[in-house]
Amino acid sequence: MNQTFMKEKPIFPLVLSMALPMTISMLVNALYNIVDSYFVASISESAMTALSLVYPIQNIVTAVTVGFGIGINALVAFFLGADNKHMANRATSLGMLCNFIHGILLTIICISIMPGYLGLFTEDAGVISQGLTYSHIVFAFSIPISVSISFEKIFQAVGRMKVSMVCMMIGCVANIILDPFFIFGIGFFPKLGIEGAAIATVIGQIATLLGYVLVYFLRPMPVKIRISDMGFDLTLLKRLYVVGFPATLNLALPSLQVSVLNRILSVYSGSYVLVLGAYYKLQTFLYLTANGVVQGMRPLISYNYGAGEKVRVQKIFKTALSIIIAVMALGTVLCLWIPQYLIGLFSDNEATIEIGCTALRFISAGFIVSSLSITVSGSLEALGKGFSSLVISMLRYIVVMLGLAFILNHFYGTYGVWASFGVTELITALFAYVIHKKSGCGAVK
Repeated sequence: MNQTFMKEKPIFPLVLSMALPMTISMLVNALYNIVDSYFVASISESAMTALSLVYPIQNIVTAVTVGFGIGINALVAFFLGADNKHMANRATSLGMLCNFIHGILLTIICISIMPGYLGLFTEDAGVISQGLTYSHIVFAFSIPISVSISFEKIFQAVGRMKVSMVCMMIGCVANIILDPFFIFGIGFFPKLGIEGAAIATVIGQIATLLGYVLVYFLRPMPVKIRISDMGFDLTLLKRLYVVGFPATLNLALPSLQVSVLNRILSVYSGSYVLVLGAYYKLQTFLYLTANGVVQGMRPLISYNYGAGEKVRVQKIFKTALSIIIAVMALGTVLCLWIPQYLIGLFSDNEATIEIGCTALRFISAGFIVSSLSITVSGSLEALGKGFSSLVISMLRYIVVMLGLAFILNHFYGTYGVWASFGVTELITALFAYVIHKKSGCGAVK
């Protein structure tokens, strides 16, 4: 129940103890993404293409719920660091209510737009049909996702990272196990194809939520969710959304990026869309792992900033950055060394694999340098400077990336699109360094 370890424990073991559980759960989540896509790709190449097209809208659901959850996380940790338990409880309760409402809105909006959205990228009736089948099932369960993620961020805010790790792993492992049974009809299970993949996904999500609810009621927490604390509070809402709204946009921007890139690449062939989708599944191993480190770092920075421990904020930032650089270096080596095996998980078409190998070699050039942008964005959110974080993400995902993709595609075709990833990461890292020095951790000494 005592959170003072966040400002007393030595920095490196503290960051590791907070980041490692989340990193493990993110790795399991990444494994789920790969395995899920592998099984879907085993149905047909068109099924994998459909999954790739649905992915950006799935990411928007995650962006809204996780983004606002980051607002809850930062504010709860800040109030605990400032020893204001009453406001920590209010932030917890009101944040949960808001994210529940977000889940309702997402269910309605996402299901409504999918037919028109899929039609923007393909005229293949089979791809559209499979995309609608999958998306309607997963989007119907947006409310459990929003509540589950709210619990995740609340547990992280109070330093209970192992609870988040275990609950997330329960859902991912359940999904991985159930995928082949529902997709291929093993034993007494019906053969449902891509519909089965969607059903396995929502069962896994519900399992995660049940885990959080069970732990919340069985083990005491420093903060409580109370209906009496859900009353309208404009000041508190503003503080939640000041971090939550930019964080949501930060997470949603990749969806816009993928949608635009799909549009550019679909002119060449569906294989390029598949490769882009495969890359985004593969890169989850790196960026979800980095995100696990950021999730461990974020409450530490918020708590210590609230407690006035400004020197520790700097040290926590540098330690997290070093860990993320190591993760990205490993990813770079793998993409340069065995790209054919990585892409081969999603297609056995030799031409598609060749396209994928070229893409991975180009894109991986920007992995290491992206570490700075990722760490700075997370630290700015922890300090309540969500809009500064948003500037970095806007540059990284939209302004620089898409601008370069259009220009380089015009001159160099698909090679230009792949090259735009690495160039974007370099330019964005330079901007992140400047922002880091002027507003954010760089200003905290």
